Amino acid sequence: MSEIDLTYIVDDDRIFTFSIKKIMEQHQFSKEVVTFSNGSEAISHLKKVLKENLRLPDIILLDLNMPVMDGWQFLDEFKNINFGKKITVYIVSSSIDPHDHVRAKEYTSVSSFLVKPITRVELEAVFTNWKNNL
Repeated sequence: MSEIDLTYIVDDDRIFTFSIKKIMEQHQFSKEVVTFSNGSEAISHLKKVLKENLRLPDIILLDLNMPVMDGWQFLDEFKNINFGKKITVYIVSSSIDPHDHVRAKEYTSVSSFLVKPITRVELEAVFTNWKNNL
């Protein structure tokens, strides 16, 4: 199934990142998965990758509530960077606050808002949706 080259998971929950990464590897959703524990690490890495003309991710799975730089702060910086390619962001959060869902729609790079915990079927739908929107 794998047509996605690179996926980033930006989430401080080690159990979540471990389990999602394992599901992705078992079902070959993405050739490579890189994890970051907060938005600051991910933004710094993205800027480095862009500067060095390295491989950018196709998809980012982004949590909202993280230390150092949360998901909203990440999105505010992310939208101001010209990557030269479309990077699709999926918010994956335990938040059920309707305000968060409305706010997520304000970001053009955010494709969808998924509420944790997410299943293999939901994750498969994310990757199928990504491929269908190429």
